[in-house]
Amino acid sequence: MSPTPEGKPNSKVARVIEKYDLSGWGDRLEREWLGEVGERTSLRDLAETFNRAVLAAALREAGEAVIEDDVGSTYRVLTGDDVSQADTLRKERDLERLGVDVDAVRSDFVTHQAVHSYLTDYREAELGDRSPDPDHKVDTLERLEGRTAAVAESTLEGLVRSGAVTDRSYELFVEVRTVCEDCGTGYALVDLIRRGGCDCSDEE
Repeated sequence: MSPTPEGKPNSKVARVIEKYDLSGWGDRLEREWLGEVGERTSLRDLAETFNRAVLAAALREAGEAVIEDDVGSTYRVLTGDDVSQADTLRKERDLERLGVDVDAVRSDFVTHQAVHSYLTDYREAELGDRSPDPDHKVDTLERLEGRTAAVAESTLEGLVRSGAVTDRSYELFVEVRTVCEDCGTGYALVDLIRRGGCDCSDEE
């Protein structure tokens, strides 16, 4: 492995990019974080996308065809908190039979903090001053609520299949709510943002 370029801080992300020959990923991470190709991508999402690219590179090195959906599914089994240990062990054995060093690949996964350090210290990227964009914040909250709902639904279905929860027809609701302490009115958070806050003081 080549030494760290002169004047550059040590960076795990930079080392992993070189190790797996992920050329272009440094530029991609920076562009997506800065929002140069659309809305900004969060550090956590960037870390997850990058880690899946690491896993895909390891599979290609082992001579396997890489299908994006399969890589995503494999990554979730290896890292997901809602995945059973038995499922994780089975997937690890499958990968090892293919010639993938699972422990080595997992140790090369990066955190969102590592991505932030890489972007700000190693690449010296700066977000600059940005005015809050309510629509962007609403989109982010709605995506988070959607992901939470998907995880909750999957968890519930698994518990029903295992017999831990009675087999009935269930409907899930995931919504972040807030209450104005001045008047006691409750709102869905995204609705409060869209309307620009509670207008109780204007009605007095």
